Amino acid sequence: MHVALTGVSGFIGSTIAGHLKQAGHTVTGLVRTDSRRDHIEGLVDRFVVGDQADRSIFAPLLEDADCLVHNSVDWSVLKDKDLSAHLDRNVVAAIELIDAARPRPVVFMSSIAVHHDMRPRWDGVIDEDHPTRPGTWYGAGKAAVEMHLFAQHATAGVPFAALRPCAVYGLDPRPSRSIGYPIIQRIERERRFDKAGGGKFVHVDDVAAVAVAAINAVMRDDATALVCNLADCYARWGDLATMAAALLGVEADVDLSSPATSRNTFTKDVARQLGVPLDRGHAGLREHLRTLMATMDLAAARSSG
Repeated sequence: MHVALTGVSGFIGSTIAGHLKQAGHTVTGLVRTDSRRDHIEGLVDRFVVGDQADRSIFAPLLEDADCLVHNSVDWSVLKDKDLSAHLDRNVVAAIELIDAARPRPVVFMSSIAVHHDMRPRWDGVIDEDHPTRPGTWYGAGKAAVEMHLFAQHATAGVPFAALRPCAVYGLDPRPSRSIGYPIIQRIERERRFDKAGGGKFVHVDDVAAVAVAAINAVMRDDATALVCNLADCYARWGDLATMAAALLGVEADVDLSSPATSRNTFTKDVARQLGVPLDRGHAGLREHLRTLMATMDLAAARSSG
């Protein structure tokens, strides 16, 4: 199978490309002119250079593709709080790309951020049928594209999967952007960490594994209209700091005053049906921190040498 993949040079995109390669599929990857490529040279069969909102790249990106995986997002317009640019680049351009891909199946990297106001009658257990009530432009944009996918499925029969990851951890191609990096630095330097709160986490390899399984599902069944929560576990920032201190072998003053469990949980039924159990839990976070520390030590040794 040949897959057109946007955002291929990023954290999630490069991991998806690796899983696709391992599964025997080929990839056309969209990269910007200034995107790093050295980490994906062996994973991508053909590069298309351009911008996700440049409609002229749609045809070359989709050429010979059996399926589209739309994974990219323009964070710069969100950081700049430019609503008009966000709507054009992350919503309208995404919908137009998905429309241009017809009748190819689509896997869309959405986000758990489509949820904010969660209805009491779900009793804190949020499944894929819960209505989307986002609390940010980012979440609202993802929800809008999901709605278009449902409409296109209803009117044109195009199968799709919308994947909703929470905070994605793992070793980023730029390690300093990995979840946990500033926590490790602070524990190492100050022996303290006072950030309250926490969040839900999922490993990048599990996100990629679900993406490949979803591709197989939409290619196999024209009736597929799949939505999948991707949330493995909840952890406080203080939990990660405590793990980091233990791995560093130091004592640290860590704020653990926040509740140890979250008010809402997201069901994992669809991910498990796709063959990914999402059961790494805190052990997975701890192993990630161990791997990240080893990378940070190597980087420090290189810089000092």
